[in-house]
Amino acid sequence: MLRLAAALVLCAMAAAGCGLGPGEETGTIDLTVTRDYGREELIEGTEETNASDTVLRVLDRRADVETRYGGGFVQSIDGLAGGFEGDRRFDWFFYVNGVESSVGSAEFDLSGGDRVWWDYRDWTSAMRVPAVVGSYPEPFVHGFQGDEWPVQVVCFLGTDLCDPVTRELTDVGAEPLPRSARDDVEPGESTRVLVGTWSQLRLDEAAELLALGPSRSGVFARFDGRGRAALVVLDETGGEVTRERAGWGLIAALRPGDGPPTWVVTGTDSAGVRAAMGAFGPEQLRDHYAIAVPEGNREVIPLP
Repeated sequence: MLRLAAALVLCAMAAAGCGLGPGEETGTIDLTVTRDYGREELIEGTEETNASDTVLRVLDRRADVETRYGGGFVQSIDGLAGGFEGDRRFDWFFYVNGVESSVGSAEFDLSGGDRVWWDYRDWTSAMRVPAVVGSYPEPFVHGFQGDEWPVQVVCFLGTDLCDPVTRELTDVGAEPLPRSARDDVEPGESTRVLVGTWSQLRLDEAAELLALGPSRSGVFARFDGRGRAALVVLDETGGEVTRERAGWGLIAALRPGDGPPTWVVTGTDSAGVRAAMGAFGPEQLRDHYAIAVPEGNREVIPLP
């Protein structure tokens, strides 16, 4: 018995030699660290991962990390620490495949292909931003936390007018369901991309959050009014910067519950939707929470 106890102690001290090491490699993940809603990139690259890696463990290999609350909350990365600046509160938040996690970074296990994004931001006006577009083409390729959700493009414009979005998703490795299979998927069991004007989308359970402002939707833009509603684009304090009624599009991600997110490719009118479809791609969306799209241009939301 003494020999067995001694062996167990040695095993605990030298975990790698007793089958408790890092485990087999699981591939690579993308790691991005930014500040101020993605406006400034601090760290970017790929990391080899193994079966025991968590979001926090991978970050700790690339940066000087300080934690609080027993390691469950990241307080600072490379010296940039959360706290108050005047009456505004700043902290670190992380997303895996564009989705906010309900568990801490020390508990979130990673899989090959995941995209991890840490951002240091002011959260006074929006304590939660449940989903973002900046990790595209995720979550359409690898899903979230081991769940690979079916992908649906829901077109409110008419037959074939949403094909640019479907082709883009196919090109990046997603597999959108054909129209004939949509009725086989229960609500809340697929990652949806809604394509249409705001007047067409506004009665959808997820999309209707865009009328309620960032404290409810997590998106620093909202639509005001019915019919041809105005797109109101906000700064990070929730203040109105511009109000547009024609030719403006919006690409944003919403997540009213714990299921798959709903993305919207929408606009004030058909011209705005076309502008948004033209900006639906990895280069335009990378490291952005959401984007507004005046025709022939792009504005990162929240606006400065």
